[in-house]
Amino acid sequence: MKDLQKEVDDYIGQFKEGYFSPLAMMARITEEVGELAREINHSYGEKPKKTSEEEKKIEEEIGDVLFVLICLANSLQIDLEQAHNLVLEKFNTRDKDRWTRKEN
Repeated sequence: MKDLQKEVDDYIGQFKEGYFSPLAMMARITEEVGELAREINHSYGEKPKKTSEEEKKIEEEIGDVLFVLICLANSLQIDLEQAHNLVLEKFNTRDKDRWTRKEN
């Protein structure tokens, strides 16, 4: 995760504009999640793609969401690996008995 954050930071660092504001990035994440939802709906839902619509891959849309999320985290000096660990700890404590475990 640190490598991804550094790679994005190096990319953004080449431009004078730098990172957009957190609010602008939140709007962009919302846009990208909407595009991902549209592709999921086309692939797995009841809404077929129009013949005039450009072919996009779910993988690309997830990548767009990830890129903007990394930008947001970087701009706020948030270590995504640490954020991930905090959430996983929460799932392993608060939610440890929430789901039915598989038998080994």
